[in-house]
Amino acid sequence: MTRFTNTKPSGGEPDNVPETRELQARPESVPLFNREFSQIEFYRRVLEEALDPAQPLLERLKFLSIFSENLDEFFMIRVSGLQETTAGNVEQLSPDGMGQSDQLAEIRERLLPLVVEHSRCLLEDVLPALAEAGIRVVQYSTLSLPERQQLREFYKKQVHPVLTPQAVDQGHPFPYVSNLSLNLALVVEPLPEHGITRSLTGKVDPRFARIKVPPLVPRLVAVDGAGGGQKFVLLEDLITANLESLFPRMRVSQCHAFRLTRDADVDVREEEANDLLRMMEKTLRKRRFGSPVRLEVAAEMPREMREHLARELELGPEDVYPVEGPLAARGLMQLYKLDRPELKDPPFKPKMPAAFRGADDYFKVIGERDVLVHHPYESFDVVTEFIDRAAKDPDVASIKICLYRTGQDSPIPASLIEAVARGKQATALVELQARFDEENNIEWAKRLEESGVHVVYGIVGLKTHCKVALVVRREGDNLRRYVHVATGNYNPVTSNFYTDLALFTADDEVGADATDLFNFLTGFSRHKDYRRMLVSPTVLRERTLALIRREAEHARAGRPARIVVKINRLADTRVIGALYEASQAGVPIDLIVRGICMLRPGVPGLSETIRVRSVVGRFLEHSRAYYFQNGGDEELYTGSADWMPRNFDRRVETVAPVRDPRLKSYLKDVLLEAYLRDNVKARLLGPDGVYGPVPAEPGAERFNSQLFFMDAPAPE
Repeated sequence: MTRFTNTKPSGGEPDNVPETRELQARPESVPLFNREFSQIEFYRRVLEEALDPAQPLLERLKFLSIFSENLDEFFMIRVSGLQETTAGNVEQLSPDGMGQSDQLAEIRERLLPLVVEHSRCLLEDVLPALAEAGIRVVQYSTLSLPERQQLREFYKKQVHPVLTPQAVDQGHPFPYVSNLSLNLALVVEPLPEHGITRSLTGKVDPRFARIKVPPLVPRLVAVDGAGGGQKFVLLEDLITANLESLFPRMRVSQCHAFRLTRDADVDVREEEANDLLRMMEKTLRKRRFGSPVRLEVAAEMPREMREHLARELELGPEDVYPVEGPLAARGLMQLYKLDRPELKDPPFKPKMPAAFRGADDYFKVIGERDVLVHHPYESFDVVTEFIDRAAKDPDVASIKICLYRTGQDSPIPASLIEAVARGKQATALVELQARFDEENNIEWAKRLEESGVHVVYGIVGLKTHCKVALVVRREGDNLRRYVHVATGNYNPVTSNFYTDLALFTADDEVGADATDLFNFLTGFSRHKDYRRMLVSPTVLRERTLALIRREAEHARAGRPARIVVKINRLADTRVIGALYEASQAGVPIDLIVRGICMLRPGVPGLSETIRVRSVVGRFLEHSRAYYFQNGGDEELYTGSADWMPRNFDRRVETVAPVRDPRLKSYLKDVLLEAYLRDNVKARLLGPDGVYGPVPAEPGAERFNSQLFFMDAPAPE
């Protein structure tokens, strides 16, 4: 039997607390994949979508942008954590037995080819194909004189006033370079004038200068008169062509783009914060000054300039990434906004869930039977409408909701404000530590508090990640509870391209569990015994382990046993150990894991009954569903939790049972089965850690699960 030890991670959100600290040689044959390398494999899958010539052109550009954005976050969170512990001379092993230094070296080794392939795809495939379609990103030097004059006027009015060239010499220290900003590094020297070769200060040495490309000016500057097509020049190219306006009587001998990534994994010391809101605001200001992590430079930048930048930013050569073509490719997503529908996926309009179609009374519908909604194939409007109707319904007494990422323009906070204005109790749990949404959540928290909504920020030491809403309604002489439990955030924008599940129920026991959950979040309750819901950090881990082990017992006894789970990430070593044990007992296990998967499938004697697949497509797979055959008495669940240490131990998560036979059948026979049939967008994970195509079965038709859901009937 394989023994597992939990290990504290190197960065980002900490994973397991170490059970042992002894350093040991890296195992030659270890039953776990490295977390960081598994994440990189997911990024490779995203890049594959951009490489696919069958994709519409602007969709390929979108995936190139997503890949670029993924790498930014990976360096800001994961790589920064590895670098931090390495700098502190604290050597910790990852669960697969690697130290931080080895991981950093391997990360670079794996990422460099992907960065090269990303640039090649952009420069040789996507941009030339877009040019053939009439969308051209051209160099300033290729423009006609009238076009140059037009852009020169744009530069004078819209760009030049916001530029600030910063010289570096004895009187000017190297400037602060903000996170993810695009910059130009220049070498300037005086021009000989009237026989004089010295500057006004008497110096003749070339000088280094830096210009920050203004983020509020469009990255792609449109060129008028493009002959019916669309022609653009990169903003940095336009600035470079007009440098004489910034450095009169000087000659620019070198000009190259660079971009810096900083550590953005803010550390909030809640135990020291009397006011968590104010502490979070201060912490976000610190994020701007995080340590440098990665330096991206134009591939043609001379070695001397690269070394100078790296030295000033206190980075080593291993932290420098040369890039062919434009840096910050995510900025090219400006092209995606063009009105060129033939270059994008066909428009898709979500369906109204059958249960709510034409319904005047949502509460009557939910009161009669549970409703399962599958986003984005079914409209998120039913969720916002549910909250809005609760705010306006005279029989509703209170609304409680967990807001993790709600978006700037979400109608849900406005509904809560209206509920208060109508005399109802409204409570919002606003998670201030939702990474990269902190500022937006802080703003909403202030506005809600000012409007009379009771705002709380959760439990010290825990991040509230669950997606739950509770509506209490007077019905005759009784109060009835209506609950919405979801896998996704209360965010109408992301609901258009995230796949998620939402369960509406008036089940008394689930309602009582939701009440206890909110009492735990808003008060001093230490409730642990929930009736139906699985809640972390109290019972979710042990119940999950028990469900897996029960399948193993069924298999040993010859009873029907099977596990099918769809989650985003799998990295908890105790759960992985239980899955290995279930596999050794003969349980067939299918895991649909979008991103990180540290479990090694298909290893003889260890995991040979386990198959792992990942689906990457038009929509971001975000739904979670858990199926256990249980000897024939099937149990299904849905909720917010991945199988990660943080979800079990340091987050408040909720997983709810799906008990209605109709909905159980949909989850098992339609939703999960569709992902298992996918042979177009799905990839199978091999025991070597590499994802490969699903083997073609004789006579099998091509099956794309996301296209299927766009056309398939939704759960009744």
